[in-house]
Amino acid sequence: MFSFFRRKKAEPTPDEALAPAASSTDSPAPDEAPVDLDDLERQALAADLVEVAPSEAPQPAQPAPVQPPPAIAEKDLELAPPTATAQAARAGWMDRLKTGLKRTGSSITTVFTGTQIDEALYEDLETALLMADAGVPATEFLLQDLRRRVKEARATDPAQVKTLLQDAIANMLAPLEKTLVVGVYHPTVIMVAGVNGAGKTTSIGKLTKHFADAGATVLLAAADTFRAAAREQLAVWADRNAVEIISQQGADPSAVSFDAVGAGRARRKDVVLVDTAGRLPTQKHLMEELTKIRRVVTKADITAPHEVLLVIDGNTGQNALAQVKAFDEAVQLTGLVVTKLDGTAKGGVLCAIAREKPIPVYFIGVGERLEDLQTFKAREFAQALAG
Repeated sequence: MFSFFRRKKAEPTPDEALAPAASSTDSPAPDEAPVDLDDLERQALAADLVEVAPSEAPQPAQPAPVQPPPAIAEKDLELAPPTATAQAARAGWMDRLKTGLKRTGSSITTVFTGTQIDEALYEDLETALLMADAGVPATEFLLQDLRRRVKEARATDPAQVKTLLQDAIANMLAPLEKTLVVGVYHPTVIMVAGVNGAGKTTSIGKLTKHFADAGATVLLAAADTFRAAAREQLAVWADRNAVEIISQQGADPSAVSFDAVGAGRARRKDVVLVDTAGRLPTQKHLMEELTKIRRVVTKADITAPHEVLLVIDGNTGQNALAQVKAFDEAVQLTGLVVTKLDGTAKGGVLCAIAREKPIPVYFIGVGERLEDLQTFKAREFAQALAG
C-alpha cells in the first residue's frame, strides 16, 4: 500500500481520560477540488494514499499526580492491500515521473546503448551522473558499488549493467524513504520552510487536501509575512480545502505561529501546518527569524515542532543540497519535499542528498495537479532515473 501518511492514536493522558469525548470537527468536503480524476479514482487515492487509525473514545481513569509525559509506544497499523484503481493511479503517476525525469534519465541510459562493458562505459556513466548533479561523492560511491555488482553478477550485457545501476541507486536512496506520521501528538505541528519560488505554499495546499481527504482536521498558519501575497495565497488554499486558517496582516511570523499552535490545541485539530517565510540561506537575518519561529513554537508546545519540512526545487541541482545543509543547521530538518521534478535534468541531486545529508524525502512532485504530489519510493525513483 502506498501510504501518504499514517495517523496513530496516542494513549490518553489522565486529564484527557476524565474529559468527555469530543464530537467530530472534521471539515466538510470542499465544493471544488483542483484535480482532474474521476470520482472513483479520487476516492481510491484518498483511501489508499493515507492510513488513518480508527477513533476510540477515552476510557475513564482515576486522577493521578502530574508527572512528565511518558514515552509513547507506537504500534504499526495493519495495512490493507491497495485497490486495483489505486494501483492504476500510482502506475499513471509513475509514467509522469519517468516522463519528468526523462532529461535526466536519457543522459544516463544513453551510456548503455550499443556499447560494451569496459572502462569507457564507466567513464561515460561518471560524466552522465555528474551532469545529473549527483555530485562527486555520490558518483564515486555508485561507480564503486556498480563495479562490485557487475563482478558478482558476472554481467556481460550492458543492459544488465543498467539494471544493476538501478539496484545501486535504489540502495543508496533507501535511507531517504520514510512515512510521515501524524496523530502521536495532538495537534501534530508541522513547520514548512523553503526559498521563494520552490513551491512551498502550493505544496502546503496539496498536503492539506490529502490530510482533509483522509479525515484529519487541519489548521493553517500564515506565518509567511515576508513575501507579498503569500498570506492571500494560503487563504485561497484554506478556502478551497474548507479548513481554518490563522492569519494576521502585518503580524510577526513568530506570533502567528504561537497563536496557531494554541488555537490548534484548543480546537482539537489533528494537524497544524505552519507556512514559514521564504528564505535564502545567504540572508542571515531572515534565517535567524526562522530559528526564532521554531523557538517560539516550542514555547507554545514543549513537544513541538514535531516535523520540520523543507521544500526544495528539483531544478536547482547542487544548490538544493546547499539549501538542505543551511536550513538543517538553522531549524533541524526532519524531512524534505522535492518539487518540480518534471522536465529537470538534475534529478540526480537526490543521490547527493542521500550521500552527504540523508534527510528523509517524504514527498516528490512532478506537476501542478493534486495527484502529482506523491510519497517518495526509492525503487520507483531509481527506475525512473536510470530507466
